[in-house]
Amino acid sequence: MHLKRQLKEKTQESLASVLPITAIVLILSITVTPLDPGTLILFLFGAVLLVFGMSLFTLGTDMSMIPMGEGMGISLSQSKRIWIPIIVFFLLGAMATIAEPDLQVLAEQIPSIENMVLILTVAIGVGIMLVIAALRVKFGIPLRRLLLIFYLIVFTCAFFTPNQFIPVSFDSGGVTTGPVTVPFIMALGIGIASLRQDENSSSDSFGLIALCSVGPILATMLLGIFYQPDEAVYNLGTMPEVLTTMQAAQYFFTELPHYFREVAIALLPIALLFFLFQVFTRRFHPHQLIRMSSGLIYTYLGLVLFLCGVNVGFLPAGQYLGATLAASPQKWLLIPIGMLIGYFIVRAEPAVAILTKQVEEISNGSISHQAMGYALSIGVCISVGLAMVRVLTGLNIMWVLIPGYVIALGLSFFVPPLFTGIAFDSGGVASGPMTATFLLPFAMGACSSVGGNIMTDAFGIVAFVAMTPLVTIQCMGLYSTLKHTATRRRMRIHLEQVDDVMVYFN
Repeated sequence: MHLKRQLKEKTQESLASVLPITAIVLILSITVTPLDPGTLILFLFGAVLLVFGMSLFTLGTDMSMIPMGEGMGISLSQSKRIWIPIIVFFLLGAMATIAEPDLQVLAEQIPSIENMVLILTVAIGVGIMLVIAALRVKFGIPLRRLLLIFYLIVFTCAFFTPNQFIPVSFDSGGVTTGPVTVPFIMALGIGIASLRQDENSSSDSFGLIALCSVGPILATMLLGIFYQPDEAVYNLGTMPEVLTTMQAAQYFFTELPHYFREVAIALLPIALLFFLFQVFTRRFHPHQLIRMSSGLIYTYLGLVLFLCGVNVGFLPAGQYLGATLAASPQKWLLIPIGMLIGYFIVRAEPAVAILTKQVEEISNGSISHQAMGYALSIGVCISVGLAMVRVLTGLNIMWVLIPGYVIALGLSFFVPPLFTGIAFDSGGVASGPMTATFLLPFAMGACSSVGGNIMTDAFGIVAFVAMTPLVTIQCMGLYSTLKHTATRRRMRIHLEQVDDVMVYFN
C-alpha cells in the first residue's frame, strides 16, 4: 500500500513536470509553427512515456540508487587502505561513463576522432575526477579552490583547441553526467560526508557532479589538440514518416528493444560493483537487498520508457520546431520561444527531482525544492535565449562562457559553500537527456535553416544549460545571505534599543 501511494505521488509530480512543455508545443503547433500530424503524434506518445518513465525512475532511485550510493560511500571512507577507495571510485566513474547512452551519441558527432578513442579518454577523465572529488569530500578540501584551478586549466586549453571542438568539449561535460550516474554519485557524496562531524560536512556532500563534469571537457579538448583534425561536420538525421497512430505505436515498439539493451548496459557497471561490494562487506540485510533489487528494476523500466519517449517522440518535434521558426520571417521569435521552452523543460529532467529533494533534506528545509526549481528554470531560460542568439548571429561561444564562469566563480567568494556545491552540481544535472534530445535538436534545426555552422553555432547549448544555474542558484544564496545579515542587524538594533530603555528606567 505504501508503495502504491509513493507511485501515485511520483506520477502526479511527473505529470506536473511534463504537462507544461507538452502544452507549449501543442500551442505552437496550432499557431506559429504548425507540426505535421506524424511528428505531433510521436510527440504526444512520447509525452505519455515520459510521465510513466519519470514516475518509475524517481521511485526506483529512492529505493535503490540512493541507498546504494550512501552505503558504498560510508564503507569506502572507513577503509584504512586509501588505495581501495581510489581504485573503486576510478572504476565506478570510468565504467559508468563508458556505458552512459548520451556519450555514445556525442562520439558520433566527431567524425575526425574514432568513437572508442573518445569514449575511453572521456571515461578516464571522469574516473580521475571522481577520485579527486571523493578525496576532496573525505579530507574537507574547499570546493571553490579546486573549481578555480580546474576551470583555469580548461580555459587555458581552450585557446589551443580547434574552434569546432570548443562547443562540443563543453557540451560533453553535461552529457556524461546523465540520469544513470547522477543519483548514485550524489548519494555517494552524502555517504562520504556523513562520517565527518565538522560544520562543513553537509555542504561538502555536494560537488562530486561539479568536478566530474570538468573531466570530459578537458579530455575532449586534449583530444582536439592532439589529433589536430581538419574538419568536423554534422548532418541532421531524417525525420520519421508517420501517418497514423498505429504507425506511431509500431515505431515506438520497434525502438523499445534498443533502449532496453542500452539502459541494461548503462546500469550493469553500477549493479556489478554493488554486487562485489556487498559480497565483501555484507553491509545490507536481505530485506534491504530485496527492496533495492525491486528499486533497480523500477529504475531500469522507468529509464527505458523515458529515453524511448524523449528520443523517439521529442527529438523530431524539437528539430522541426527549430527549423520552422528559423525559416519564418520572424526569426527573432526563436529567442522568446526558446526561453519559454527552456523555463519549463528543465522540470522534466529526471535527475532534477532527485537533486531538489536531496537539497531540501540536506539543508533541513532551508532551501526548498520550489526555490531550487525556480532558480533552475530561470537559469535554463536564460541559457536557451543566449543559445538562440548564437544561432542567429554566429557569436563565438567563448564570449559567453568566459564571463559566465568568471561570474559564477566570483560569486563563490560571497556565498556559503553549500550554495556553491549545489549550484555547480545543478549545472550537470540540468543538462540531461531532455536538453540533449529536445533543446539541442531545436538549436540544430534552427541553425540548419539559417545556414549556420552546426558544429560551432548549435553545439554549445548544453554547455549554456550547464553554466547558467551556477549563477542563478548562487544569486539565490547571495540573496539569502544578505537577507539573514539584514535580519540579524535589525535584531541587534532592536536589542540595543531595549537595553537603552531598561537603562533609562533603572
